[in-house]
Amino acid sequence: MHKTASPHAPDVRINRRDALRATAGFTLAGLGFEAWAQPAAQAGEAWTPKGTVRIVVPFAAGGTSDLIARLLGNKLGESLGQAVIIENRAGAGGNIGIASVARAAPDGLTLLLASSSFVTNPALYPDKRPYDPVRQFAPISLAALSPDVIVVRSESPIASLADLIARARKQPGALTYATPGKGNSVHLGGELLWQQAGIEMIHVPYSGAAPAVHGVLSGQVDCGLVALPAAKASIDAGRLRALVVGSSQRWGQLPGVPTVAESGFPGYRSETMQALFAPASTPAPAIARLSAEVHRILHLPALQQQVRDMGFDVVASSPAELAARVADEVPRWLAVATKANVRGD
Repeated sequence: MHKTASPHAPDVRINRRDALRATAGFTLAGLGFEAWAQPAAQAGEAWTPKGTVRIVVPFAAGGTSDLIARLLGNKLGESLGQAVIIENRAGAGGNIGIASVARAAPDGLTLLLASSSFVTNPALYPDKRPYDPVRQFAPISLAALSPDVIVVRSESPIASLADLIARARKQPGALTYATPGKGNSVHLGGELLWQQAGIEMIHVPYSGAAPAVHGVLSGQVDCGLVALPAAKASIDAGRLRALVVGSSQRWGQLPGVPTVAESGFPGYRSETMQALFAPASTPAPAIARLSAEVHRILHLPALQQQVRDMGFDVVASSPAELAARVADEVPRWLAVATKANVRGD
């Protein structure tokens, strides 16, 4: 089990203009934010796909992204009158599948179901720069969100985030925390919080979310930082205690668990997203039609329940709202990864 010390750092105060400038390739000009922000009403005549639609999932079959893609794909095929297939292209932390969509023809027939790695990978692989999330993609809709959560064993003496931070300050570098691996969006969420709190924790990266949860349950580590779906069953069973959630608001299925923001760190947000994108330059009528259909599908009660059962909340956004989220998160995670010297494997 590999351990990496999390560097001690003071509170991170990111100037948005400086952070955007620091992306050095992830600009908002040209085919970026302005193009995305055009209202759907300007899209013109209705668009119909002229062939099979592919939704690329940059992870293996069976994961959350894959399941949500299949839920959307089944209904999308019915409404578009064309076959919709799911293509799993896993590897390199999602980079292989994501980059393949960036290179695809912008005809509305190739889509990407992306998770939070979409906005964190450019920061984690700065030398390779696998893709530009701003310039090479056209947002369609945010589909679902789930907060990252800090958990401890139910028997742990650590009762709150304030308690965890106080103990870490009293014993610098002594407390351990598990994540699903080194150099991913959840790891960065932890680094952001430790930086803002001014504490040092020992990072224990596991080979996935389930092993990380097991590490907490078995007492191998003091606490864990994971996406909520991985920990929800153990929280519901009373085996894990959730200290805080990383969402901007309290999560509906854990109403008694405070957010990190209300626990003393205003503006903090660390969530796992599921969102649909197309290659840049995909015609506006195609984006408008796809966005409208996805919105309709996401409001189906049966589908909403299936998504909630996975530990997510359904979020149907406009293309412009998703564009704004990407534009905010790319420089934010770049600043965190640079300060903590975190890189993807």
